[in-house]
Amino acid sequence: MDVQAILSQARDAMTVNRVFGQPIEKNGLTIVPVARVMGGGGGGAGRSTGESGATGGGAGYGLVAEPAGVYVIKGDDVSWQPAINVNRVILGGQIVAVVLILAIRAIVRARHGD
Repeated sequence: MDVQAILSQARDAMTVNRVFGQPIEKNGLTIVPVARVMGGGGGGAGRSTGESGATGGGAGYGLVAEPAGVYVIKGDDVSWQPAINVNRVILGGQIVAVVLILAIRAIVRARHGD
C-alpha cells in the first residue's frame, strides 16, 4: 500500500470540479451549481523491532459534499440562490419547540409553587 499514492488520490478528489458543477443553459438562463466540499486524508506506517520483523501501514481519506446553491446568470445579471436544507430547517424548528415547551413548563411550575 503506497501512502503517497492514496494521499495523491485524496488531493485530486478535492478539486474545483467538486465545487462548481457543469453550467446548465435553458431559455436564456445559465445555472451554475455550487457545493460545499470538505475533506481530509492521512496515513501512517509502523515497524516492529521484535522477532517477527513485522511492518505495517495504512492510509485513508474522506470527502463530504453538499449543495450550497446555484448562480443564475441572465444576460449581464448574476444572482445567487442558496440551497435550503429542509432537514436542517425541520430539526431547528423541533429544537425551538422543545425549548419553548420546557420554558412554559418551568414558568407554570414556578407560578403554581410546585
